[in-house]
Amino acid sequence: MKRRCKDSIFIKKINLKGFKLTFRSKYRAADIESKKNSIVPGALFEISKSDEKKLDIYEDFPILYKKYYFTYYGKKVMTYTMTKKTVFTFPTEHYLNIVKQGYKDCKLNKEYLKIALSNF
Repeated sequence: MKRRCKDSIFIKKINLKGFKLTFRSKYRAADIESKKNSIVPGALFEISKSDEKKLDIYEDFPILYKKYYFTYYGKKVMTYTMTKKTVFTFPTEHYLNIVKQGYKDCKLNKEYLKIALSNF
């Protein structure tokens, strides 16, 4: 996150309830989708407007990803979700290593990543 968003501040890790992690599209990139009784662990960051613009470019907003807003303890929070919900596609080793590093850096529960990868 610090490489893409120099002004970002890690707040805390969170669990997004009612969603599951998946990988899809020709880019084999991470996405979330609704799933009852499921959880996606994630990290909550405060970002500047300029960092949000950088993320929009990186995430190919609004073509590949759209913004999804929700309320977390009374605060408006944003994440990205893919615009087209294609079938699961196993991520490349390079991309998966980046995701694993993010899980490690933020001390997220890797069991949910293992579950997402076993769904192919």
